[in-house]
Amino acid sequence: MRVCGVEIKGSEAILCLMEYQDGLFNLPDCRQTRIALSQDNQSDQVRKFQFAVRKLVEDYKIQHLVIKERPQKGKFAGGAVGFKIEAALQLLDNCNVSLLSATELKEQIKRFPLPVDFKATGLKAFQETAFLTAYAYLAR
Repeated sequence: MRVCGVEIKGSEAILCLMEYQDGLFNLPDCRQTRIALSQDNQSDQVRKFQFAVRKLVEDYKIQHLVIKERPQKGKFAGGAVGFKIEAALQLLDNCNVSLLSATELKEQIKRFPLPVDFKATGLKAFQETAFLTAYAYLAR
């Protein structure tokens, strides 16, 4: 199964592509590590963002998007632009989308520890949360 872990930070979606097949985790190369939503107040920009993600899903045959859920209230609450990004992703019709809470993420990592140190993956440091999100989803 091929999934894409997504962390929404500010006005961009940070991505990490991961595949689980025959008991092995694989990190396929991906042309984009993040997709930004610029000028979120213009509907054509939101459509452009959604099109870019839809195209990525089609090109890489992604079966599932897993988004790290952000709180709606409180000190660590997500911003309005982030929730627009989340909605645009959830409305994609060419793949399934799930939200994974921080609590679920920690429980899965505790239950199924990472088989490799993150630094050994070759991913960029800013992709770590997206990586963990994808791993936690696949490790179930």
